[in-house]
Amino acid sequence: MPDLLIELFSEEIPARMQARAAADLKKRMTDGLVEAGLTYAAAHALSTPRRLTLAVDGLLAESPTLREERKGPKVGAPDKAVEGFLRGAGISRDQLEERETPKGAVYFATIEKPGRPAAEIIAEVLETTIRNFPWPKSMRWGAGSLRWVRPLQSILCILSDEGGAEVVPFEIEGLKAGDSTRGHRFMAPDSFAVTGFEDYSAKLKRAYVILHPAEREAAIWHDATNQAFAGGLEVVEDKGLLTEVAGLVEWPVVLMGKIDDDFLELPPEVLQTSMKEHQKFFSVRNPKTGRIEGFVTVANRETADHGATILAGNQKVLSARLADAKFFWENDLRVAKEGMSSWTEALSNVTFHNKLGTQAERIERIAALARELAPVLGADPDLAEQAARVAKADLSSEMVYEFPELQGLMGRYYAEAAGLPQEVANACEQHYSPLGPSDDVPSEKISVAVALADKLDTLTGFWAIDEKPTGSKDPFALRRAALGVIRLVLENDIRTPLDQHIDTHLLRHELEQNGDDAVSAGLMRDMIKEIAEHGVFGSAVRTVLDAFDGDLPKHMEELKDSLPDVSRDLLTFFHDRLKVFLRDQGIRHDVIDACIAMDGNDDLTLLVKRARALEAFLKTEDGENLLQGFKRANNILSQAEEKDGVEYSFGADKKFAEDDSEIALFDALELGEGAISSAIEAEDFAAAMGGMAALRAPIDAFFEAVQVNSDKEIVRRNRLNLLHQIRAVCGQVADLTRLEG
Repeated sequence: MPDLLIELFSEEIPARMQARAAADLKKRMTDGLVEAGLTYAAAHALSTPRRLTLAVDGLLAESPTLREERKGPKVGAPDKAVEGFLRGAGISRDQLEERETPKGAVYFATIEKPGRPAAEIIAEVLETTIRNFPWPKSMRWGAGSLRWVRPLQSILCILSDEGGAEVVPFEIEGLKAGDSTRGHRFMAPDSFAVTGFEDYSAKLKRAYVILHPAEREAAIWHDATNQAFAGGLEVVEDKGLLTEVAGLVEWPVVLMGKIDDDFLELPPEVLQTSMKEHQKFFSVRNPKTGRIEGFVTVANRETADHGATILAGNQKVLSARLADAKFFWENDLRVAKEGMSSWTEALSNVTFHNKLGTQAERIERIAALARELAPVLGADPDLAEQAARVAKADLSSEMVYEFPELQGLMGRYYAEAAGLPQEVANACEQHYSPLGPSDDVPSEKISVAVALADKLDTLTGFWAIDEKPTGSKDPFALRRAALGVIRLVLENDIRTPLDQHIDTHLLRHELEQNGDDAVSAGLMRDMIKEIAEHGVFGSAVRTVLDAFDGDLPKHMEELKDSLPDVSRDLLTFFHDRLKVFLRDQGIRHDVIDACIAMDGNDDLTLLVKRARALEAFLKTEDGENLLQGFKRANNILSQAEEKDGVEYSFGADKKFAEDDSEIALFDALELGEGAISSAIEAEDFAAAMGGMAALRAPIDAFFEAVQVNSDKEIVRRNRLNLLHQIRAVCGQVADLTRLEG
């Protein structure tokens, strides 16, 4: 079986595209080969800045001959039908075979597709792959129609076995496949022929090209850490940068330089970001002081002066870049020490969203909500409000304008420079977190208050203007914001009715949009106060509105009906995101649904405690058997209620019990109801599940010993009421009717 080697050689491919391009080349080629009948033993794709390489081992020398049998029209069918079948099958009439079937005589055709040489198939698949390659961006050059990420210069395509190698006959847009390639652009530019992958890889290395990206990464990291260690320093790890730099060079040469003393007092994150974003340099840190004191750059060639000229040029460019950063830093520090008021005022001219106002208006809302949340967290409301008012001030700073990824972090530095309390400064940095499922969650109370307020403002705002995620589209990252709220609440064990804060904040949005006249503004402020103190949006609206006589503005009448629906819809969205979050932790979706159906489902911490306890209980033998007993009781009761047209919920009486198991169940339910309700009230869900477990045996014994639908009507009704009692007692824990199994 021959091996296939393909190399597509071009001008430099952007580093960010190389890994995906190698994977796409492998998938499209192997899928095409297999579809054409060529199977293989193994395949792997590699990339360098100037080449995509695919090696396929153990390829069939030719595709197998295929025989296919097709059933045609009935014998005697119209000629047009028969002729259409012949054209589709690609045969003549004399090749048809008549066969008897249960439905009469039918024409059959046997179609034979002879195998084809591998080279012929490879050429077809390769042309299709090249012409339809899924580059994120591509270009056309010269007079041809071919598009590639950068001008394609040569194609290597050979099949090799024990007898040697042969070029696959292939040509596209004037580029003819061959058996040769070229090495490093500067150090070994001449072409050379190869006979297979091993020969290709070895000759490339002799021509100063390391083919495997992982090998280039390892070489860079090894040399960089060794050079830093020799100087008593350490390289700041950055896997993303390492992958990118390995995609910029074919023969990495590591050079380490020193940062000028003038820039050493810049925050380390500023130095790291500037060097990474502008120069693709690794930062080198002094482990004793934590300062960034040096850099590592990776050249793409060896030089006679061992990189001295390259290093000097990079040092010069870096100094210019860091001079800009120092200028931004010093200017920003002056503003920060003056109180940052000019920055916060400037946010009045920055639109957050055309329907949600400016950043300054958003900050007002966040500050009000942070103040409202602070007592729930045991935080100082004044500090929470202060932190919210300055948390986004750094968005107006020169440093964040240059490096947006430093927002929040620079806010902490500037708040510290302004002499603000450390909790406030920390909140400036931490309030954006968590940004993703693996991001750290803030634990400082002021930071949590502002982070929650920030995310809840985003969600309520976009819900208020009906800009919700649809399908896979989520342009405002609202799913991420909801997950952030969930993680903040759960990981900080926060106990608060979430819908209460949603309600008050929806009203703040309405106040901002429609609170122009005095009556409307006053009403909404009263409602915000009412809800913040007592909760329950609907009753709060009615309480306040009923206190006013006379005609209400039209939008206030509409508000009574519309906002509670928005609030419920947003809470449902939180529940949907919570399901995803908990499913990733192994909690079944039906368990979550059973707990969401209970009162208090707006308290996410309580909801999750209930779900985890129920999940653990259902994994026990008692839990599994009790669920079956509950479902049996519920099914019998539901069928009887539907048949009789009544609800059996009027209280069973032990005096009508006829069997010892029936009496035992009465006693167990009476005892269990008290134990479970007390445990639920104390939020001890483990104890509540223990109370449920105690019911398992008496329920099993009851169903084994008695027939619920007794011939005696009084006994039947009493037993049905007893089943209702089972449903009611167990239903204190969760809505078990929603559980599967």
